[in-house]
Amino acid sequence: MVGVGVTNILDTYLSQEHFKGLGVSFLTTVERKRPAKHWSTLIEHEANLSSVKDRPKSKQELEAAYNFYWGKLYNWHLLDHQLTLQAGGLANVSAGVIYNTSNGNNLAQARFHLNVMPTGVAAYRFQLFNRPMTARYELALPLCGIMFSPNYGQTYYEIFALGNYDHNVVPTTFISAPEWRHMLTIDAAISSKFTLRIGYLGNMQQAKVNNLKQHVYTHRFLIGITKRFSIISHAL
Repeated sequence: MVGVGVTNILDTYLSQEHFKGLGVSFLTTVERKRPAKHWSTLIEHEANLSSVKDRPKSKQELEAAYNFYWGKLYNWHLLDHQLTLQAGGLANVSAGVIYNTSNGNNLAQARFHLNVMPTGVAAYRFQLFNRPMTARYELALPLCGIMFSPNYGQTYYEIFALGNYDHNVVPTTFISAPEWRHMLTIDAAISSKFTLRIGYLGNMQQAKVNNLKQHVYTHRFLIGITKRFSIISHAL
């Protein structure tokens, strides 16, 4: 799926200002299920690019990020398989950068964190205009993890050139680094092989560590194509 929408950024290492602008995203989702098995594997790749400006429109920041999600979900099939509920957890690896085009000293801020995220999914299948449809909602929240961050007033030259470590690898929880990632999609069959998917993806990431505040809020309206594959193994 590809998406476009609004991005809001605050990073006090670079600026005390709030920045807002447009961004684009690319999202791939793979879900692997085995017949008669209750557990499924969910794999998601999410890439974002944004260009944002401060409120007076005098300064600009560029943001790029990549998120990888991998996890296991337990499945319950209800209402004669019309309703599927899933619960489990995802491991999230996130890497990116925020670049301020106007700063003289602190030009960029690197972003890297690892997260464990409890996850829930609900999918409901129904008919509309004699076509099979599926409405799906996915919610993931952080539990704990680690993230990289310079300390207040510390430069990247001190970290990497001089080797002056100052609490730059920080344990995080849902209190110090709250996050709310949720996605609502509607699938409509357009042929016997392909399904059109439209929806919304919201990813609200925050952090308050080392006396620095950061948030990156992305809102994306999505459109894409899904396809179901069946892999059959033959015993020799």
